[in-house]
Amino acid sequence: MTVKDIAKNVIDALPNEANMDDIIHALYVNIKFKHGEHEIREGKGIAHEEAKKRLQKWAK
Repeated sequence: MTVKDIAKNVIDALPNEANMDDIIHALYVNIKFKHGEHEIREGKGIAHEEAKKRLQKWAK
């Protein structure tokens, strides 16, 4: 599947009322999600417990 096909699928999944900001956001989220999946497959992710610890530091 080409990048253009992926973009079309993301846009087609949005409601007809979606505006340009919604489309850009959906494309951004999609690419970031794919990037994260790729990093996890390469062993670059962090454990769930470690993520929770890091988030607790930010929440203070």
